[in-house]
Amino acid sequence: MFLLAFFSLIVERLVGYPDWLYRAIGHPVTWIGRVISRLDREWNHEAQDYATRKRMGVVTLIVLLILAIAVSLALQVISWKIPAGFFLLVILAASLPAQKSLETHVNAVADALEHEGLEAGRKAVSMIVGRDPEQLDEAAICRAAIESLAENFSDGVVAPAFWTGIFGLAGGVAYKAANTADSMIGHRSPRHEAFGWAAARFDDLINLPASRLSALLFILAASSSKVPRRAMHGVPSGVMQNITARRMPAGRRQPWQAHSASHSPARAAMAAR
Repeated sequence: MFLLAFFSLIVERLVGYPDWLYRAIGHPVTWIGRVISRLDREWNHEAQDYATRKRMGVVTLIVLLILAIAVSLALQVISWKIPAGFFLLVILAASLPAQKSLETHVNAVADALEHEGLEAGRKAVSMIVGRDPEQLDEAAICRAAIESLAENFSDGVVAPAFWTGIFGLAGGVAYKAANTADSMIGHRSPRHEAFGWAAARFDDLINLPASRLSALLFILAASSSKVPRRAMHGVPSGVMQNITARRMPAGRRQPWQAHSASHSPARAAMAAR
């Protein structure tokens, strides 16, 4: 299982999730998102009371996890029976993390600010954050990009690899399904406060190991950085954040998990709705 996670990270870092493949068949997040949207439409009704909607949200999460695990276990069994099946599993597992795309999107923000100015930076950062970038200055744009990098490094890179390493392809796919559910229905809106309760709480639980591991990795990366703190004194805040963003490790969510400017995991999940 560890080797599966290890090699899938290498393949995804080198190749990513190709645009032509996304255009041809979509992405696992979009497939999962369609299932969640269908269950949301069928089982989440305003006429139901709070307890009923909360209960149906639990059922939705269970059904989603059963489907994700069943499909991925079937693929694992098939791979065991064919030549070079392990390599097939590696390719399938490589679709789960999003380290290459995450690096590409965060670097795009830095490049836009450096070469094209504030408006280009706002446009670039809008691809990876949900907030309105129109009022953001240079430093705020950089902070937003770094915050997105930190969050998505945990749930878009470390967590899929962690659960794949523990339970194989089924673990990685199940995590991705739960994380996508949290992104789509696990928020406190009138429609989803009850229905999305289970998705939100379960996502918090399964992200605990990866979030702690991610923090440790950031500490190790910062301690090994070759940019001394004193060298940053007097540097404009936006430029300093820009440099920091480029030095943060990129090896996923939202949502989710990002595979191009037009189909980040977050946007892919939302597009499936």
